[in-house]
Amino acid sequence: MTKITADFSATKGSIKPMHGVGQPPFLGTFGGFDFSMFRYLSEAGIPFSRLHDVGGRFGGGCFVDIPNLFRDFDADPEDPAAYDFTFTDMLLEALVQSGAEPFFRLGVTIENQACIKSYRIDPPKDTLKWAKICEGIIRHYTQGWANGYHYNIRYWEIWNEPDNYENINTNQMWHGTKEQYFALYAVASRYLKEKFPHLKIGGYASCGFYALTRKEGPDAETFRYYFDFFNSFLAYVKENGCPLDFFSWHSYGSIEETKFFAEYVRKRLDEEGFSHTEHTCNEWNFEADKRGTAYHAALTAGMLLAMQDSSLDSAMFYDARLGVSIYGGLFHPLTREPFAAYYAFLAFNELYKRQNAVTVSCDTPGLYAVGAQKDGDCCLVLANTTPNAVLLSLTLSGCRQKIKSCRLTDETHIWQTCALPETLNGYSFLCIILE
Repeated sequence: MTKITADFSATKGSIKPMHGVGQPPFLGTFGGFDFSMFRYLSEAGIPFSRLHDVGGRFGGGCFVDIPNLFRDFDADPEDPAAYDFTFTDMLLEALVQSGAEPFFRLGVTIENQACIKSYRIDPPKDTLKWAKICEGIIRHYTQGWANGYHYNIRYWEIWNEPDNYENINTNQMWHGTKEQYFALYAVASRYLKEKFPHLKIGGYASCGFYALTRKEGPDAETFRYYFDFFNSFLAYVKENGCPLDFFSWHSYGSIEETKFFAEYVRKRLDEEGFSHTEHTCNEWNFEADKRGTAYHAALTAGMLLAMQDSSLDSAMFYDARLGVSIYGGLFHPLTREPFAAYYAFLAFNELYKRQNAVTVSCDTPGLYAVGAQKDGDCCLVLANTTPNAVLLSLTLSGCRQKIKSCRLTDETHIWQTCALPETLNGYSFLCIILE
């Protein structure tokens, strides 16, 4: 029997925005773009949508990327006519209207064919000018410059995964050395922070910390490079007085592995004097090739709950695209209907709406539980990430214990209203609202 105890009178901080996503679900159509699926972002209360790899292969397309917004690098970055905001404006208008805050990556899309030829992942030929171009983009979206907007976009991320490979010729994200990236970060972060002291400037969207847990195998050397890059980056930023309002990193590992990485990152940031620096896992997706299954849905729910109980400040699932990529784990590419994993985000949002995390204990490995309350309105979410059904024993206090609603997702149910079950099936999650 699994014993779960929740005390809704014992608050312990806030429910954090763990249910962010990368790449919102939109479609290209003849003559325009279809943003109608953004209603799902609104329904799930998605707090952030990270803008990376948006709308194009190997740096192509027309959205977000610096070369898409500023097509001639030799042009004047103070001239509004040098920018092409057309398509990104459309995207951000729809995204902001959905209620999600853009988490804006300043850089370029992955170039999967870079080992043959790269196009836009080389270090900028003038780092200060690149920073000034970024300034124009930020002014457009936050200060109304160039017939722009006054959006509340707080997070501006300098590049994505420059540590992808040590060998420049095989690196699909950054066709330069780590020293060249550090120099870009130093110039851009200091310049942008001076211009926009109220905004959060950071990076670098690390490939991850697998070297901590995967010390053997064919990828071990690559994993060690990720690790070395991180430590070198912190040393460089510290030595050169660069701002680091947030540090972003990625994990495609297991729930417990990702939690372990999170605590390591927090520890190292604190050790190096960056206790003020937020950290976000802004790409994660465990067992992505199992998308559309109850198994993947349960793991997704478990990850959201586990991240809430970690040192992370935020997280973003990779990703919410509607397409054939295995990473598009929330929507069916043909029917456009939500996969079961989408409802894990709805469940977590029920916690997020209640704001105040409460004390919850669970005695069964592989079963995750988080509770929240606001003004006596209480919610408890459980995720069983094991194949085995578990008999539930709930002890609830600090609430009236009257169940308002209960929704179950498992092999045979998708977000289905039900009575409180005595047994929670394997690979399932349950959302209980009490009043």
